[in-house]
Amino acid sequence: MQSVAAEFKIDEDIPEEEVEKAYNEWIKPASNIPRCSTKRPVLPIKGNIIGSVLSADVFAKYCRLRGANTLYICGTDEYGTATETKALEEGLTPQQICNKYNKLHAEIYEWFNIKFDHFGRTSTERQTKIAQNIFWELHKRNYILQESVEQLYCGSCERFLADRFVFGICPHCQYDDARGDQCDKCGKLINAPELKEPRYLPKIEPKLQEWLEKSTSTGQWTHLGKAITQSWIKTGLKPRCISRDLKWGTPVPLEGYENKVFYVWFDAPIGYLSITSEYTEDWEKWWKNPEEVELYQFMAKDNVPFHSVIFPSCLLGTEQNYTVVNHLSGISYLNYEDTKFSKSRGIGVFGTDCKETSISSDIWRFYLLFIRPESHDASFCWEDLMNKNNSDLLGNIGNFINRALTFVSKNFKGVVPEMQLNEADKLLIARINLNLQEYIDQMEKLVLRDAIRNILNIGRLGNLYIQVNEPWVLIKGTPEEKVRAGTIMGLSVNIACLLSLLLEPYLPVSVASLRSQLNYPAEATLGSAFQRYLAPGHKIGKPSPLFKKIEPSELEELQKRFQGKQQQ
Repeated sequence: MQSVAAEFKIDEDIPEEEVEKAYNEWIKPASNIPRCSTKRPVLPIKGNIIGSVLSADVFAKYCRLRGANTLYICGTDEYGTATETKALEEGLTPQQICNKYNKLHAEIYEWFNIKFDHFGRTSTERQTKIAQNIFWELHKRNYILQESVEQLYCGSCERFLADRFVFGICPHCQYDDARGDQCDKCGKLINAPELKEPRYLPKIEPKLQEWLEKSTSTGQWTHLGKAITQSWIKTGLKPRCISRDLKWGTPVPLEGYENKVFYVWFDAPIGYLSITSEYTEDWEKWWKNPEEVELYQFMAKDNVPFHSVIFPSCLLGTEQNYTVVNHLSGISYLNYEDTKFSKSRGIGVFGTDCKETSISSDIWRFYLLFIRPESHDASFCWEDLMNKNNSDLLGNIGNFINRALTFVSKNFKGVVPEMQLNEADKLLIARINLNLQEYIDQMEKLVLRDAIRNILNIGRLGNLYIQVNEPWVLIKGTPEEKVRAGTIMGLSVNIACLLSLLLEPYLPVSVASLRSQLNYPAEATLGSAFQRYLAPGHKIGKPSPLFKKIEPSELEELQKRFQGKQQQ
């Protein structure tokens, strides 16, 4: 019989004590970390609060998988120029346009299996109350000042132009398509000329600097998040306007400003608080409890300054012990094929488009996270999506799991056999344990893309383990060889069970099917070591394929449907 040990030479540097430690964890009864209570509302017991869609959903699922008390809050940011513009474009009122898109967003997130504890919106009375309260706390501490400056005016429209109506050349990097409030290329904020606006920021700089030094040194901040934040404050904070000449927004509660509303990026992050207050009257137990709550936030790089400078400055300036971001994941841009995604210009494939394809939400989740632009810009590519699905999911993970479960079902009547591990098996367990520990480390450092690579590594090890040992030959041999075949497949179905845990944050629908096939509890949690989740005698369910192949013809049709033609 050929030995698997020869195929794991790469792991010969694993110290013997590590192999022994991994084996000792394996032979223990599988630990069952209790998931936190499903009682609602969720309230803090030394837990986590996180915001912003797919990446945050993966992290929230991971936190719960590890037994952490987790609250995931999100919602639609509904005030500001963009809303008024869209309402004019579609011939609706701002409230009607918000109702339409709040429903649309909720439906898309539901299809993607993004599960919030509460999905809210910012156009609420609670938002007005909390935002105005924060404004007054800043005002009475003299962090707000008033200045008069010029604002661009359109004679044809007979209106002052809010900054997002204005496009031009960025004064910092010379990008020729910068918006009036921010350059999409260099990420710097721009002050288009504005009229009689309250401004704030410079006086809060010492407090902000002190907080940033602590948060970035003790928390998990991506390199990009730190770099953008530092570039904002290295030359000192500048005054930033926080009111606009709009009708749709949170009113500025100051005499003489009755016809103005707050700038959306002063107002919008406060939505995290107001949405939580819609979820529970005890919202302050989350948002005024920095000793027991850790705040995680996920965003693209253009949103970093608002979450790392403006929003924290607002909270710190109130001197009311607010929970301020501890961990910030700022990532680069995702482009479409060889150009940029642009909803306004009709370039790319978007949430509603994904639903209309034959590709499952799990595949979309997997691919978008696999190419998550964690350190530099990345590109969505249809052919790459097909290859990742066919090779990594179907050919690697799906192939291994189906082989293992089908073999046990056919040759052991679906019952996990006895396992008599040899040294090669123990070495495999130790190698898998290292991948598991790397997965946990990367997830907790918010490196969600690289964590996937450890899952794929475990799948490759499992496939190699089965292929080299040839259990289909052993099962026909001597009693000793049949026992060996049972050991190989018993260990393999336990690897499949581990994969169900590691994949849960990424592929919730596929994992639900796999847990049913394994007859393993949906509420199971993940410990810090690879363990024997399925003991000998455990009865598995009926195996079935988890993934399906994307054919080149199907890909060609999708490329034609979403080729990114620009709309005028």
